[in-house]
Amino acid sequence: MHSKIFPFALALSVATAVLSGCSRPTPSAEPIRAVKVLTVGTQAMRAGGEFAGEVRARVESRLGFRVGGKIVRRYVELGQRVKAGEMLAQLDPQDYQLAAQAAKAQVSAALTNRDLAAADFKRYKELRDQNFISGAELERRDAALKAAQAQLDQAQAQGAAQGNQASYTTLLADVSGVVTAVEAEAGQVVAAGTPVVRIAQDGPRDVVFAVPEDKVAQVRIGSVVEVRAWGAQTAIQGAVREVAASADPVTRTFGVKVSLPVKDALALGATVSVLPQSLNRSGVQVIKLPTSALRQDGQSSAVWVLDAASMTVKLQPIEIATADGNDVVVAGGLQPGMQVVSAGVHVLSPGQKVTIYKEKSPVAPVQPAQSAMQSVANSASAATAPASAAVAK
Repeated sequence: MHSKIFPFALALSVATAVLSGCSRPTPSAEPIRAVKVLTVGTQAMRAGGEFAGEVRARVESRLGFRVGGKIVRRYVELGQRVKAGEMLAQLDPQDYQLAAQAAKAQVSAALTNRDLAAADFKRYKELRDQNFISGAELERRDAALKAAQAQLDQAQAQGAAQGNQASYTTLLADVSGVVTAVEAEAGQVVAAGTPVVRIAQDGPRDVVFAVPEDKVAQVRIGSVVEVRAWGAQTAIQGAVREVAASADPVTRTFGVKVSLPVKDALALGATVSVLPQSLNRSGVQVIKLPTSALRQDGQSSAVWVLDAASMTVKLQPIEIATADGNDVVVAGGLQPGMQVVSAGVHVLSPGQKVTIYKEKSPVAPVQPAQSAMQSVANSASAATAPASAAVAK
């Protein structure tokens, strides 16, 4: 009987083991995460509207040749300082020199014809004084002289124009300044008026920056602007000189130019920080959060709000107004007194249980071994001193 029961019990235990191995494991409980929280409250803004600007010359000229031709040489480089009258570039002048020589030859021919007509008129005038010819003949000689003189004047004017054309093959700087761009190279054929060199004229400097369309109405001509160069400790006071009448078609922002004092001129092309006083909001009470508390979900922003009763978190959409340093200014979605998770927002889920993270208290420093041994030695010396004194007595 026992021999029949034993195989059946063994098979039953094996089947139980196999079935227990194929069953699904019991899901583990979701871990309770420790999070840092902060209580929402109002704070004073530290700064107002701040923009990045660029220092530019108030007048910037694009210089080009007044005639067309092939550039044979360029004498200046980018960033080079030039003076008025300095040579910038040179065209091939051969064709214009030949045209000037042809015009000079026409002047000589016209001068010869004029001199011949003048001699004829003089001779015929003497004959008229002697009544050898009629007055009509003298008038014809006078008309021929006037026509020869007109041809001479025309040839001289054309010769002067051709001489100017030849001189236009040399590009000279008409103002002193700094070369900010080179737009043509040697060997290139350019038309008349094509920009070759761009020069920022010496003199007043402007700071150019862009403001969005919702703030352009607050930036008025003449308003004070604070300009600060990167790394500088002091700010320069400027004034708004010009506000663009229309928005940029690409960025949809409005360009603003700020005039700087001549004595505080900054380097051309330098990047500066611009703070319009009309956009200053320092001291205004707002709700601010660190950027570590934000959770981006597509185009919207949200934060995790702690429910202190159930110690769970829920996602709360918010509206961001602007930035204030490393913090963001919240325009809507939060009320003072709410508790918001400030760190670890990307590992949370709605309804998840959390605990408030507490900073660990620092452990008392351990006394160094040498100091401890010295303390033990001092204690032993103090204990043996009375005994020694008793023996001496």
